[in-house]
Amino acid sequence: MAATSRTKCIKSFVSGFLVAVPVTVTFLDRVGCIARVEGSSMQPSLNPEGRTCSDVVFLNRWSVRNYQVQRGDIVSLVSPRNPGQKIIKRVIAVEGDIVKTLGYRNRYVKIPSGHIWVEGDHHGHSLDSNSFGPVCLGLLHARASRIVWPPSRWQKLHPEYLKDRMPEGVINGLVD
Repeated sequence: MAATSRTKCIKSFVSGFLVAVPVTVTFLDRVGCIARVEGSSMQPSLNPEGRTCSDVVFLNRWSVRNYQVQRGDIVSLVSPRNPGQKIIKRVIAVEGDIVKTLGYRNRYVKIPSGHIWVEGDHHGHSLDSNSFGPVCLGLLHARASRIVWPPSRWQKLHPEYLKDRMPEGVINGLVD
């Protein structure tokens, strides 16, 4: 009697496992995941100075499935310099915009079709488009939509327009 009960328990566990693993993998691949933000490149928006622990954000993969991003979004993308690394930056300009760069080889860059310009909020402490140029949308991984840890920083992340970093001809997020 105990052997059949144990067998049923094992079968139940295995069948639950066989359902849970594909569902979890699909969720993480298509919907979203959480990630710890390391470094100072996004200060003060993420990892404010003086904090002893890193912010943890929800990365919404579903929202970028059609490569739709807007100026001010904080996004996760595959590093153009190191494909094994993901970086988190703010979208400064989208295709067709003309951006005034901060130390890139050209003073002004028109963002080509299928590309975005990304920068860290902490200028001078960020490896971003000012180092590697416009980023292909194919490297886009997710949009950071919420800070989920620490609890004192729980909040939704809204697109922020950095006035001094708006592309040429863009006023209040609208093309002039």
